[in-house]
Amino acid sequence: MAEETQPDVPNFHNNPRVAEVGEHDIRLDDLKNPQIQDMMQRLHSMQSILLKQKTIELLQDEHPEILEIRAARINREDIIRMYQEEMGLDDLEGLNSAAVQNMIRNYLERLRQDAYLKELNQRYEFAVNKGWVKDYFEAPNDFKLVAGIGTAMLWFKPDQKEPRKVFLMEYSDFLCPFCKKVQTTLNHLRQTYGDTVQFGYRHFPLHKEAFAIAEAVECARAQGRFWEYQSAVYKDPQAFKSEDALIRTAQDVGVDNLKDFKACMVEGRFRDRVERDFRQGIEIGIQGTPTFIIGTYNFTESTIHGEMFSGAVSSEQFVRTIEKYIQLSKN
Repeated sequence: MAEETQPDVPNFHNNPRVAEVGEHDIRLDDLKNPQIQDMMQRLHSMQSILLKQKTIELLQDEHPEILEIRAARINREDIIRMYQEEMGLDDLEGLNSAAVQNMIRNYLERLRQDAYLKELNQRYEFAVNKGWVKDYFEAPNDFKLVAGIGTAMLWFKPDQKEPRKVFLMEYSDFLCPFCKKVQTTLNHLRQTYGDTVQFGYRHFPLHKEAFAIAEAVECARAQGRFWEYQSAVYKDPQAFKSEDALIRTAQDVGVDNLKDFKACMVEGRFRDRVERDFRQGIEIGIQGTPTFIIGTYNFTESTIHGEMFSGAVSSEQFVRTIEKYIQLSKN
């Protein structure tokens, strides 16, 4: 009996043909929208980790220098060290609180996970460089989104003669914890890329109170105090759930005409602007906050041609994406 031959298995392709319609091909990239692209990128990241773990598992017997990596467990000593050194607290009575212990444990687990993934990547790259593995697993192709600038507040004054070639747009909710957390990263990026990247802010309030804060920020914007008010809110967002707090902050950040500011709030002068930001965000596929659009900046058409990121975006991912579009803008 003749031995059955196994058919050749094609190598992985990140944009395969999924259908033929007459003379036309339909490829995977034709079936994308921002939400699908985001899910595909997340899935690829998860599968990349599994690929590296599987590779190490297969190689570790023949090449013992490739060791299976396991994340270290967290113990009470680690928590105490975190409490004292990282948080700058000496009184250990707070450690008796289960909430505090869980908060610190979750933070340390993330640190350990990051260290685990870093070492995993290094061992996998070592195997690739040795020629022990051939990697065909490509990331999804970029999905180029076209998003309008609209009435976004710009960080830098527009320069018609020499407009910046790259744009980072932020859609945020003032009561979103991750939106608050990312402000430090964004401030650093503005300092680093001040000559090449324009930054913009649009509202995507998911809470009733956040909508009122967004209106207050726009009323401050009318008197030239947008960024001062925005910055004040993100220092302690939960303190801005009353009308008195909104008015008091306007005075603190230098809004000159408080009477007009109050009238602006009562009349809802910028309610339509906030609603338009939210509506246009939904139209381009935004589902949560914070969401960022990074891409090349068409100053004439007031549009961004690029990619969308949501959630807790790392500093490394911001820099990597910005650098990519800086190079693309030069070409």
